[in-house]
Amino acid sequence: MKVALIQMTASDDPAANLPHTRQQVAEAAGAGADLILTPEVTNCVSSSRTRQQEVLRPEAEDRTLAALREDAARLGVWLNIGSLAVKTDDPGGRFANRSFLIGPDGHIAARYDKIHMFDVTLSDTESYRESAGYRPGEQAVLARTPLGAIGLTVCYDIRFPALYRALAQAGADILLAPSAFSPVTGAPHWEPLLRARAIETGCFILAAAQCGTHAAARGKARRTWGHSMAVSPWGEVLADAGAAPGLSLVEIELAAVRQARSKVPSLDHDRRFGPPR
Repeated sequence: MKVALIQMTASDDPAANLPHTRQQVAEAAGAGADLILTPEVTNCVSSSRTRQQEVLRPEAEDRTLAALREDAARLGVWLNIGSLAVKTDDPGGRFANRSFLIGPDGHIAARYDKIHMFDVTLSDTESYRESAGYRPGEQAVLARTPLGAIGLTVCYDIRFPALYRALAQAGADILLAPSAFSPVTGAPHWEPLLRARAIETGCFILAAAQCGTHAAARGKARRTWGHSMAVSPWGEVLADAGAAPGLSLVEIELAAVRQARSKVPSLDHDRRFGPPR
C-alpha cells in the first residue's frame, strides 16, 4: 500500500488554504497513493477565538470537507482529513477538532473528535488552553477498511498510550496521528512519542503535520514543528518530512504488523494489578 503524508503551513483563512490542499491531494493521487493524509486543523490554524468564530462553519456547511469528499471520489482514494476545526452545538460555543476518514466513494467512513485537550504552559510567553475553545470528544474510533483497520487520533492524544493500546487491541493495523505540534515540545518529544506508540502497539503510526509559521489575520501567528512521520510496527522511521511543506510517499505492508506482534506479543500480556501503595 502506498501512503502519502501531506505537510503544510495552513493560515487562518480556510478559503485560502483549500486550493493548496486540493492540489496536494491531487498530486498524491497522481503519484499512486492509496491512502492520503493531511494534518490537524487542515482548514484553519488560528490562536484567535474571534477569528475562528468568523471563519469556521458547522460540519454540514464546511467547504473544505465538501471539496475533499468530492476529490476523494473523483480520484478514487482513501483520504484522512487529519482534522477540521468545526462549529458545534456546544452550549459554550466551543468547536470540535474533528478528524474525517473519507472513502473512495466520497462518503465519510469515520469521524473522530479529539479526546485529549492541549492545556499546557510551556514558558512565560507560550501557553495553550485548547479546552477553552474546543469540546473534547469521548469516543475512540476504529474504521475497518479494505486497506486495514485504521485507528483515528489527533496530536496531543499521542501522549496517552491507553488510547493507542485500546485501538490496537480492538484490531487496529494503522494508527493515525495528524498534528500541529509545538516546536518547543516537537524537538525533544515528537519522534520518541511516535516510535513508542508504534512499538507498544505493533501498529504503523502515520502522522501528517503542520509546519512553519502560520499567517494570521488576527491574533498571534502560531509556529509548528513539521516532521511528518511514518513509523513501522517495529519502531523504524520510514519517512521524515523535515521542516518544510511538501509530500512524503511511503510503501507499507500490513504483514509487518503480524510479524512485529508475533515477535513481541505484549498486547496479549496484560495483567491486572492493584493501585500503588
